Amino acid sequence: MKKILNQVISIPLLGLSLLGLSACTIIDEPVDVVKPFARNQYLGTWYEIARLDHSFERNMSNVTAQYSIDGDKVVVINKGFKQDKQQWDKAEGKAYFIDGDNQGLLKVSFFGPFYGAYQIHDIVQNDQGRYTDSLVIGPNNDYAWILSRTPTLAPEIKQRFITKLKALSISEDKLIWVNQGDRQ
Repeated sequence: MKKILNQVISIPLLGLSLLGLSACTIIDEPVDVVKPFARNQYLGTWYEIARLDHSFERNMSNVTAQYSIDGDKVVVINKGFKQDKQQWDKAEGKAYFIDGDNQGLLKVSFFGPFYGAYQIHDIVQNDQGRYTDSLVIGPNNDYAWILSRTPTLAPEIKQRFITKLKALSISEDKLIWVNQGDRQ
């Protein structure tokens, strides 16, 4: 009787859990993403140039994101200096391509089974085809990042990304321009 009761309770709970986990990657506000996308060109270190405010990066400077491949997963290591605590903070996450690695659409998780959309909306390439600057939008327009391979961004690229953000109803006034000064 106890075994049957456990099955009666656990099977629906498992179903609800799986339904809940699949809902975690729903994109509230889809944006156009980069297609074609070259996964290997995106790997490596990126400097966070600007972002919208959110609690998990509040008061951070010198923020970087490191992307590498481990099997079918993209390993994400974010690092930044917490100004208020005067210490470095690091978070390791994982990401997976949602519809194949030929488009800039991933789901990323830093918190267990919960995933958020990572939409690479625009990308800049150098003459050798290497990705140099990126505009990323989260699952909705409350999350946006401007990333670059260097701690600074060329003025024309900055304007290009600001124009794209405005088209998504994201005001430049809401951006936090990240201090990339004292790197350690």
